[in-house]
Amino acid sequence: MDVTAVIGRVEEVAATRAAAHADRAALESGLRSIAGVRAWLTSAEADLAARLAACTSFPEEAIAQAGRGSQGDASRVLERSCTLGAVPALADALNSGSVTAGHVDAVTKVAKGLEGDARTRLLARADRLVSIARHGSVTEFRRRLENEAKSLQADDGTARFQRQQRAARLRRWTDADGMWCLSGRFDPLTGVRLNARLTAEIEAAFAESVPEGCPTDPQVKNEFLAACALARIIDDGGVAQRAGRPEFVVVIEADGDDPGGAEESTDSDGDAAHAAPRRQRHPRTDWGLPVEIPWSVLVELFGDGDAYPVIVRNGVVLYAAGELNLGRTTRLANRAQRRALRALYATCGIPGCETHFDRCKIHHVLWWRHGGRTDLENLLPLCVHHHTLVHNAGWIITLGFGRMLTLRLPDGTVHNTGPPGRRAA
Repeated sequence: MDVTAVIGRVEEVAATRAAAHADRAALESGLRSIAGVRAWLTSAEADLAARLAACTSFPEEAIAQAGRGSQGDASRVLERSCTLGAVPALADALNSGSVTAGHVDAVTKVAKGLEGDARTRLLARADRLVSIARHGSVTEFRRRLENEAKSLQADDGTARFQRQQRAARLRRWTDADGMWCLSGRFDPLTGVRLNARLTAEIEAAFAESVPEGCPTDPQVKNEFLAACALARIIDDGGVAQRAGRPEFVVVIEADGDDPGGAEESTDSDGDAAHAAPRRQRHPRTDWGLPVEIPWSVLVELFGDGDAYPVIVRNGVVLYAAGELNLGRTTRLANRAQRRALRALYATCGIPGCETHFDRCKIHHVLWWRHGGRTDLENLLPLCVHHHTLVHNAGWIITLGFGRMLTLRLPDGTVHNTGPPGRRAA
């Protein structure tokens, strides 16, 4: 994209902003023009940063001062520049405005997980995958790159896990406000254990009440409670000292086209035992975090955790240990209900949202305050953002058979989805 085209897009944006009553098509076109200009500027920034790096021994500082940013921002610009140099077709696409900085950063991030020849081969493949980046979202492009990276790794994941162990870091510093700060990176095995302990502490200590001074913003509140839970654990005063064992949900999907359905039996209490399908697909395991763990590590992990099988078919839970229908006895979902929902949803229940299940709240589709029951069929995982929209912005959700979701927006738009699509976590 040449300078004339860039100026034309900027003028279009300015004209749209100046219009008193721009229609939807004009607004969308203006946003596309902004994306194109932003991509061109990102390409120009990477080019100039690379040239400046050749003129100074401390390019991060020079770039940060020139752009009035941080050295961390400058490092990301240099990484982007290196990626564009290694993937010429992507560089051309960014300069023309047909891809975004996010597509470039996806290549950078995935390539970092590879070493030597594998990284070189991934970059070569990325150069041939630019057409996917041109027509797809950043998420779709990143997934394709991740699949390509997996195909380049010949081992069972052990080498990658060992690299992750070596890459563990924990930074500690005091910021300008005098706050003591932590920033950590951990291998998946350690991450599963830490997350299980923190989650158990949050649920046990703050299910009914929160500490004084707790923020009201949902996202900030979650971060505040996590910080409080960590402090409780460090002080050895945590409620969850005996809890925190990792939980794994083994998801067994019954064939949806089995006309015979599931056979039921009766247990000693006279209740129908949960169904066992005649045919089933290979089971999948949800580790509780969006990570991959090599089989050589699973032996140790399983020894420390608890595995729970959940059988599902087309959005219906056929079997899950524990009580799944609590009625009006409690507002909070129990562990059995959470495990069942994890088997159905890898992420937030709103289609397209990629917030992982463990970062979601359990929402009553028919609100608790309106008489809704804490029964599995009335529960749906929602991320903080979408939970807020449902409660405060007029979003209306209903669930049909097989958890088919209907979402009605305040502008009258209606979205319908089938049973929840469940990727292995």
